[in-house]
Amino acid sequence: MGEGARRHIDATERRDRLALRHRLAAATRAEGPEEVAGSLVALHGTDPATVHLAVGARLADAAKTVGETERALYDDGTLVRMHGMRNTVFVFPTELTAVVHASTGRTVAARERARLLKNMAEAGAPDAAWLTEVEESALAALARRGQATAAELARDEPRLKEQYVYAAGKSYEGVHTVSTQLLRVLGAEGKVVRGRPLGSWTSSQFRWAPAPEHPELDPGEAQAELLRRWLAACGPATEDDLKWWTGWRVTEVRRALTAIDAEAVSLDGGTGYVVAGDAGPVAGPGEPWAALLPALDPTAMGWQQRDWYLAPELRPALFDRSGNVGPTVWWNGRVIGGWAQRPDGEIVWRLLDTEGVGRDAETAIGAEAERLASWVATTRITPRFRTPLERELSA
Repeated sequence: MGEGARRHIDATERRDRLALRHRLAAATRAEGPEEVAGSLVALHGTDPATVHLAVGARLADAAKTVGETERALYDDGTLVRMHGMRNTVFVFPTELTAVVHASTGRTVAARERARLLKNMAEAGAPDAAWLTEVEESALAALARRGQATAAELARDEPRLKEQYVYAAGKSYEGVHTVSTQLLRVLGAEGKVVRGRPLGSWTSSQFRWAPAPEHPELDPGEAQAELLRRWLAACGPATEDDLKWWTGWRVTEVRRALTAIDAEAVSLDGGTGYVVAGDAGPVAGPGEPWAALLPALDPTAMGWQQRDWYLAPELRPALFDRSGNVGPTVWWNGRVIGGWAQRPDGEIVWRLLDTEGVGRDAETAIGAEAERLASWVATTRITPRFRTPLERELSA
């Protein structure tokens, strides 16, 4: 992982790398959503609107955002929305399906299936053999339909409607439906993916679809490949960053770093890693840049240690209590505020950090707000995880 004197990469250079590799500087914007996803490795997909907003912020022609993203996801199948790191839903280039599944999905899937069987057993629900029958029947029904909601699958396989009591007698007792829990497990296992939504591109209601066929890879090789791609996009990053983003154990992170011969570099306050040959100086974007990024954007959520681009005192206004970031305003690689959409559709923003921010920054931010409004048009966006500043601005 590199020996001898380590090159120091300061916060300014890290921001320059971010501007170029995350396609945020105007000159680096992409032609299509596949380029965006490939550059970032993964787009957060828990909130469907985030995927489109993250793509739109990085497209040369933002007017194409919705049509091109839906084409890639639902028509061409070049992007796929599936469970990935930390059992979170992401959008990946479809070519990465096997890598994601082998590197992170198998471990998560085993844990989720064991939990489901345990909960069902405690509730006196049918056993594993029964669940296997239901699963096979549901997958066969999904293959026939191509895409389907849980309710549609339950019409083909009525046992999906069976319910059981979870955590009986406890304060968080609840009733679970087999379909909801089983489809989530099948998603973690890489057997099903999220399909076309029932409503517009902001809708959280969706259909399920069979997962793309992919080879079964060696987990260690898959982890090395995923880490290599992510470091190429987001390096330098610390071990803590890598452990947090992947959800792996620290031993897995270190093994993958060794496998790709990652180079160690000095960061402000610690040690970071880049892919082999990437420790040299990086020229900046050449001109100032502004961006309005959505809640859960992969850039804002890319690292656990964020002080180099987001001042700690801004976090209470920009994050919810679970650590989810809301919509952010960026200037030259730093988060300096937040934005929201009002009920009448207006995009509004507020600066929280004005150090080194002048009239040119406000002009550029205003232009990005207009650019966003031009393609969002009449669609209303409410982040799934709301933050204090977003609530205030949108009121």
